[in-house]
Amino acid sequence: MSTTRITRHVNAPRAAVYRALLDPRAVAKWMVPAGMTSHVHAFEPREGGAFRISLTYDAATGTGKTTAHTDTFHGRFVKLVQDAQVVEVVEFETDDPAMRGEMTITYTLVDAGGGTEIAGVHEGLPRGVSPADNETGWQMSLGKLAALVEGAS
Repeated sequence: MSTTRITRHVNAPRAAVYRALLDPRAVAKWMVPAGMTSHVHAFEPREGGAFRISLTYDAATGTGKTTAHTDTFHGRFVKLVQDAQVVEVVEFETDDPAMRGEMTITYTLVDAGGGTEIAGVHEGLPRGVSPADNETGWQMSLGKLAALVEGAS
């Protein structure tokens, strides 16, 4: 199991970033790498609340973890600290043993440079997930999050 760590500066207040982490409509827009579409099946933004999301490749050449072209994952919110931190536990829905196992994702928000620094830690990546690919996907998604909240500020 490996860990991915990233940071991103966003020109928006922590409150706006925190809201985007917990708004299912916002999540459907930003939590999806380029070349994929997102569908939020369930989303209960409270400690103990569950969520389920599918990401589907736009091109038929994309290989999914759940079906031929889709990655579906479910999870729960473990800890929510208003405007400061979101901790989630997530797991892919897959038959592939190399992709199984719970992962913990922690978003920490701090004031920085007139905006917010997002620190993301993705712990417990299954052995079948490349840390480099995971980091690339995260960077794409956080870029979309930045664009979304910066446009709303």
